[in-house]
Amino acid sequence: MAMSPRSSGPESALSGRRIFIVEDEYFLADDIGRACRALGADIAGPVGDLNDALSILHDGSVLDAAVLDVNIRSEMIFPVARELKARNVPFLFTTGYDKVTISPEFHDVPILEKPIDMPAMAQRLAALIADPHGRA
Repeated sequence: MAMSPRSSGPESALSGRRIFIVEDEYFLADDIGRACRALGADIAGPVGDLNDALSILHDGSVLDAAVLDVNIRSEMIFPVARELKARNVPFLFTTGYDKVTISPEFHDVPILEKPIDMPAMAQRLAALIADPHGRA
């Protein structure tokens, strides 16, 4: 469905935005990247390693939002999430685990369970970018 230029849907909200993707499942990372690019976003990554994710955070580039897998190769993504939160970069988590694995400091971060509904993910990202503090 095409949206008008005045629309506030995922197409307009993600167009020209740089979305950071941290996901260690190759095919899922590729699907997330393709879904975001189809809506006009530029992609940082995807990366499937915590050290690579931290490298992108420190490369000086602008990030508008992020999709973070909670568990990357048996490491929790929380160091990356803390830095994004400190920079006021909105993000959402993806996980195949229960919410109890999410650190309490991130109780306000949206969580999408795997398998991910790509249109729902795009809408959540659009909402986060429009209002990173959740007041939308």
